[in-house]
Amino acid sequence: MSDHDDTISSRISPSCPPETQRVLTAAWAHDVAAVKKLLDTPGKASAQDPTTGETPLHAAIRSCGPPSEEDDDPADLDAAKKTVYELLLWGGIWNDVDDKNETPGCVARRLGRIELYNLCVEAGVRAEMLFGLMEGYEELGSGGEEEEEDDMEIVEMDADDEMVVVVGEDGDEAPELVNIEANGQNPTTGEEKEEEDAAEQEQEQEQEEGETRFQPPKSDTETDVNSEAYLRSKLTYSDGKLVDDDGNGVMMAWETDIMRQSVDALLPAKEPGKRILNIGFGMGIIDTMFAETVPSRHHIIEAHDGVLEHISSPASKFSSSWEENGPAPGAYKVYRGKWQEVCRQLLEEGQLYDAIYFDTFGEDYAQLRMFFTEFIPGLLDSEGKFGFFNGLGADRSICYDVYTKVAELHLTDAGLDVDWKVIDVDMSHLAEAGKGEWEGVKRRYWTLDKYRLPTCTFLG
Repeated sequence: MSDHDDTISSRISPSCPPETQRVLTAAWAHDVAAVKKLLDTPGKASAQDPTTGETPLHAAIRSCGPPSEEDDDPADLDAAKKTVYELLLWGGIWNDVDDKNETPGCVARRLGRIELYNLCVEAGVRAEMLFGLMEGYEELGSGGEEEEEDDMEIVEMDADDEMVVVVGEDGDEAPELVNIEANGQNPTTGEEKEEEDAAEQEQEQEQEEGETRFQPPKSDTETDVNSEAYLRSKLTYSDGKLVDDDGNGVMMAWETDIMRQSVDALLPAKEPGKRILNIGFGMGIIDTMFAETVPSRHHIIEAHDGVLEHISSPASKFSSSWEENGPAPGAYKVYRGKWQEVCRQLLEEGQLYDAIYFDTFGEDYAQLRMFFTEFIPGLLDSEGKFGFFNGLGADRSICYDVYTKVAELHLTDAGLDVDWKVIDVDMSHLAEAGKGEWEGVKRRYWTLDKYRLPTCTFLG
């Protein structure tokens, strides 16, 4: 925590526009009535200090500080929770980042404010579910791009954790601008300066012109990776890594333990003769493990020419000789093409599998959801099991937690029950970008010390 200065004087800068400063200081003070009064125009709940990127959500959470038996005031903590609720209700963006690349949830987690962290997670789940209903899924990144929330209705969770539609209420008068002492921890009110209106007008004009707009920090996870670009890229196998020509890690050897435990979950008894489908060959880690169980059918779907060339090489365990030595014609087969097309072919053929694993690269969550919604019901045996590499939003804890809950809700909608097994990830060689396992890899796609392994079966 030594790298973080969480004082109000460091988070609300002198260049902060007066209107933004008002809502930030009201949120910092957990003045719910004042916050309600200030949220009178769209965008106020997600306003940002142009220098620090502080939003009202950041401020409301940050001002709580870490838990302390001596200093914690139950009334203030309750007010903090109500303030966060109110800000989320009026469009506060749960995954906006500040100049330290922290979302409000990241701040809550760092400070140990679990209740407030959970509020941010719940807001993220509601937002992603709404995007899903509108068919507007977007990958949960580290933030950095402004997001606008629709005004068609405002949703919050009540005391019984039920969704309710509510409208805002006017509160008391808004507080005056804060006079921030050099080392001050709490906001104090003061008289408005005579030139405030002129200064405010000038700052608002600058903001409209983009001159004072907050620019979020760049991170190693901002690389735009999509399926079409990936399929056109040149791949390199080396040093336990598979990387594309832009340096993005497609698959890496550190995932081996996750793959082993995934196989154990999908085929717990390891009995031979099972029917297996794997989508996304990569380095062949999980397919090698599947092959060790001596399946009666082992089908692999792979779309990238570079991976297919690697599979076809004489040194590969899955070359044409592997296909020819299967227990029956077509029992062992590498399907060349996009899984969306190959899976339709498999459905038409009436193929069924006891275990299905899904691990593609460069695709967003919408594609995974389409797979378990449209294809799993027809491809998975009634007693079969389905798993996938759960790397959704793994650049930060709050995104990972949100995607886990969203995936579980959508899996249930698709008629699947999911069991999550929490696995410890050895971060000794994964903790720092450009070093250890990430040496020579541009995009650090994993930053967490826990992995949630999903095993899905049909409900009932």
